[in-house]
Amino acid sequence: MEEIMEEITTTPVETKMVQPLEPKKERQLPPSLKPLLIILGIVFAGTVTGYLLSSRGGGVGLSSPSQLAPGTELKGKEFGSKDSGAFPDSAVGILEKGGIDGEGTHKLVREGGESQTAYLTSSLVDLDPLVGKKIEVWGETFKAQKAGWLMDVGRVKVLE
Repeated sequence: MEEIMEEITTTPVETKMVQPLEPKKERQLPPSLKPLLIILGIVFAGTVTGYLLSSRGGGVGLSSPSQLAPGTELKGKEFGSKDSGAFPDSAVGILEKGGIDGEGTHKLVREGGESQTAYLTSSLVDLDPLVGKKIEVWGETFKAQKAGWLMDVGRVKVLE
């Protein structure tokens, strides 16, 4: 064993001292810039929100014929949302006042009898001035308890 030990020679290993890393210093904004950045962030968020809301709804046109000057011809006029894609359902008929058992504020009498009547409600369009007129409505159908067809109207066009 001694022979083996003699054969092994040791060579000194060179070691280098590793210096500890210094922690990175974080950049800090001057205190006077923080309120300015907060205000700019709020303005930017408000601008983006306004843009998104205006592009989704397409804007609202006149909500009532009563907004027009007295004696203005209603035929061909449209009321409510300008966004034709927002309201997938449509119907044509003569508008009458009254719903059915608390569902709808108005009804649209259509050709084909009572089973074809659409009961209407609307938070965008004042339907009262259009009673007795032939109109086309666009809206969204909702499940009803009594009405065969209940629609929330978003846009109306006066046909006659």
